Amino acid sequence: MAYKNDNLSVLAYANGFTLWHYTTPDAAGTVDTAGYFDDAADMLRTCDMVLANTATGGSARAGLFLVDSASGGSVDVADMLRVGATDSD
Repeated sequence: MAYKNDNLSVLAYANGFTLWHYTTPDAAGTVDTAGYFDDAADMLRTCDMVLANTATGGSARAGLFLVDSASGGSVDVADMLRVGATDSD
C-alpha cells in the first residue's frame, strides 16, 4: 500500500509541536521508509510525533514514530518505538 492522507489526523498541537495519529494496513517497516510521508510534507515538521496503528489487516501493531526530518517536500521518520510487547497472559 501507500500513504493515505485520510488516515492521518491531528491529536494535539502546542508550541509548534503536533502529535498525529495514523492508521494503515502497511507494516511498520514500510511506514518508516524514507519518503513514505512525502505527500504530507506540507503538514509534518521535524520532531513531530506520529502515534500509529500499523499492519491493521493482519498482525496489528501500535507505536510511535518521530519525524526525523521534514524539508523540501521530503519526510523521514525514525523506526517505530513499539507500544505493547508480547502478551504473555
